[in-house]
Amino acid sequence: MIRGTTPLEIGNIADHLTLQAQERPYSLAIAAPAGRDSSGRTRHVHYTYRQLEDDSNRIAAGLLQLGIGPGVRTALMVTPGLDLFAVVFALLKSGAIPVLVDPGLGRKGIGSCLADAAPEAFIGIPKAHLARRLFGWGRQTVRTAITVGGKGWGATTLQEVRRRGSQAARPGTSTRPEDVAAILFTSGSTGAPKGVVYTHQTFLGQVERIRTTYDIRPGEIDLPTFPLFALFDPALGMAAVIPEMNPTRPADVDPRRIIQAIEDFGVTNMFGSPALINAVGRYGEKHGTKLPTLRRVLSAGAPVPAAVLERFAGMLNEDTQVFTPYGATEALPVASIGSDEVLTETRQQTESGNGVCVGLPVAGVDVDVIPIHDRAIDRWDDAGTLPRGEIGEIVVRGDHVTREYFRRPAETALAKIVDPSAPVRHRMGDVGYLDDRGRLWFCGRKSHRVLLDDGTTLHTIPCEGVFNVHPAVYRTALVGVTEAGRTLPVLCVELEAGAAIDPATLRRELAALGKAHDHTRIIERFLIHPAFPVDIRHNAKIFREKLAVWAAAQTAPAAS
Repeated sequence: MIRGTTPLEIGNIADHLTLQAQERPYSLAIAAPAGRDSSGRTRHVHYTYRQLEDDSNRIAAGLLQLGIGPGVRTALMVTPGLDLFAVVFALLKSGAIPVLVDPGLGRKGIGSCLADAAPEAFIGIPKAHLARRLFGWGRQTVRTAITVGGKGWGATTLQEVRRRGSQAARPGTSTRPEDVAAILFTSGSTGAPKGVVYTHQTFLGQVERIRTTYDIRPGEIDLPTFPLFALFDPALGMAAVIPEMNPTRPADVDPRRIIQAIEDFGVTNMFGSPALINAVGRYGEKHGTKLPTLRRVLSAGAPVPAAVLERFAGMLNEDTQVFTPYGATEALPVASIGSDEVLTETRQQTESGNGVCVGLPVAGVDVDVIPIHDRAIDRWDDAGTLPRGEIGEIVVRGDHVTREYFRRPAETALAKIVDPSAPVRHRMGDVGYLDDRGRLWFCGRKSHRVLLDDGTTLHTIPCEGVFNVHPAVYRTALVGVTEAGRTLPVLCVELEAGAAIDPATLRRELAALGKAHDHTRIIERFLIHPAFPVDIRHNAKIFREKLAVWAAAQTAPAAS
């Protein structure tokens, strides 16, 4: 039980908002961009915790009157802002199940996700409703539609929902921690996006893991550049400052807008994808920018190169770090490491091809490494565990680890292992190992490993780390290509912006780097790619499957 003005048993993640409204009613909860002033600076609108609590209560009462209540799956396609926060917490309070899909998946991707989720209600901006009508999203299942920020398309407006709710009694919450709270779709970086079933316990466990791991305290101010993470802020007691950016294209962010928001609000906590951290760090290095109010920075979604961490850390106070939590939609966080350790203790090992250290498991999370299998494992007793230092498949358990994919029993069977001592163990789909200090090292996706004809297995991250040290290289990606019936390892290379180097010289120098290490000696083919295809969520996970197709289409080893 958490004590507020009156005792409050936390069973619904939205109860954390109620608690904040009781204890800190007039503190800032959310600030969102609202155009520019005459000088071109971003203007903001805001909610206090009391205002957010009251508005979400009104909307929740109105939703219940429209039949959007316990168990009703509700597709949500609303741009980041005050309405998004109010609607999400209203859905949680009403017991409905928000269905969250990345808009960057495009028409077919969104349609596929919504077909899987079969939503019974649809809440979105006018453009989302237009797309719903044009492309038939939820045509067979959606019974109730609500428009946010406009009118039309036969939907009830959010203002009408508020009006109805203001005349009704405050909605009561009888949610249990084990009840389904939301369906969050993965980014689809390694296959079709899947709907991950979150219970309220999942969210509550995540909040507690994040709070304790990073010592986040009420009254802090967050700049969440990934909208989903912003929804944790009220539960953590942090104010959320929504940045002025396209959340589906973090790599293209205007660093000046990010820096302005940090300076205007005295931001203490920031999350950014590796691509965004790279863009802001390059700007900061060029202009000598400092960000003294930040107490910590988090970056996740893909490994963050040491050079990127170093640039961004140069903008921070000496005692402030960039933390890179490891995890996935199905389990986050799992482990965490700070930039101090990365840049001093583990950098040389990464550049020598030992993988990327993602740190010690966070409190409350157990991590094991098992032999690599591509089949389902029914029972934990059948899995077996590997000794420290040996690369295998990463498996985790904890109270915030999700138990299933929505209506995907085959995928659930492949990803989950039954264990009598835990609700479930989750197979991360990643390979890695534990070192003698218990730290976890990430070696790539299981599906990306390159299996050679002689039985040799090449793991992507340990191989790529050897070549990424070249000053002209931004990043590399190892893929397997079949040629004359044989599987050959091919290294795709993306150059640093503005790098001026002869391709033949680059290949010779990369080959020399590879020959210096036993596990990369066999890599002899290098292809220069103009810009790697990446995921839509973080713009950082490399689509190696697409690169493999591209590499196979090259007609000669010297192609570039």
